[in-house]
Amino acid sequence: MSYYRLLGLDREPFSTNPDPAFFYQSPQYRDTLANLIIEFRLKRGLSVVLGDIGVGKTTLGRKLIQMLRERSNFLFHMILDPTYPSEELFFHDLTRTLGIELPWQTPTLVDYRDALERFLFRKALQEEQTIVLIIDEAHKLNELSLEVLRLLLNYETNDAKLLQLVLLGQMELLPLLMGLPNVVDRISLKGTLTPLTLLETHELIAFRLEEAGYRSHIPLFSPEAVETICAYTEGYPRRIAMVCHQALRQLVMRRERSVNEGLVEELIQHEMESGWDPPRRARKLQPSSC
Repeated sequence: MSYYRLLGLDREPFSTNPDPAFFYQSPQYRDTLANLIIEFRLKRGLSVVLGDIGVGKTTLGRKLIQMLRERSNFLFHMILDPTYPSEELFFHDLTRTLGIELPWQTPTLVDYRDALERFLFRKALQEEQTIVLIIDEAHKLNELSLEVLRLLLNYETNDAKLLQLVLLGQMELLPLLMGLPNVVDRISLKGTLTPLTLLETHELIAFRLEEAGYRSHIPLFSPEAVETICAYTEGYPRRIAMVCHQALRQLVMRRERSVNEGLVEELIQHEMESGWDPPRRARKLQPSSC
């Protein structure tokens, strides 16, 4: 039997997979999602959301897709790995992702551009749909790929962009964008996701346990345990989930009823001694409030 069943849970509460059902919407995440929807409605074009590793960018993208599914007149797609060595390969993947059928066996760059332009105009103007393209791991884009996206953003009417583009990337994306003024000038929404505060860490853990089916009045994590988790993980959601998973597993093995500060400190000490302790962040997006 899985450990979470023994704790009165219906499912794994601290998976590190980007499941939108377990996406805790702290104020910054909630505001980012709301602002993205507004950008789509106004058809402003390019939005960029930056964040360090493990801060929740991919999960935010999945949550955004879930929200778009609940709205009519949205056509949306997500590219998970935008690593393209040439413009042709990027155009090929874009047309395939958007479901565009090309009449040419060996299309040229001009053919790709014409097909994409016709597609965007037909969907946006004739069918009145909002086309959203979300690119995860956008820091992997090279200058050629960014130039392709700039060209697509040129497709517009007098008052709207035909493609709504969202770039989700690590902080390395920022200097790349700053080196391309013709792309930076087109960014309508700029956002940066930061680690969670202590209060938000408490809320994230409680939210995930509730979503996983925990209904007991006995708290699975003591306040001191959560404070230690927050300090050790520096508020990064992925690390929080990993430590919480390890703590619950130990809870079952020891046949105890709740995770206390001592148990968490033992886990941390073990990671440090085994060499698996992650390096401290060389650069903080904001001072840690854990």
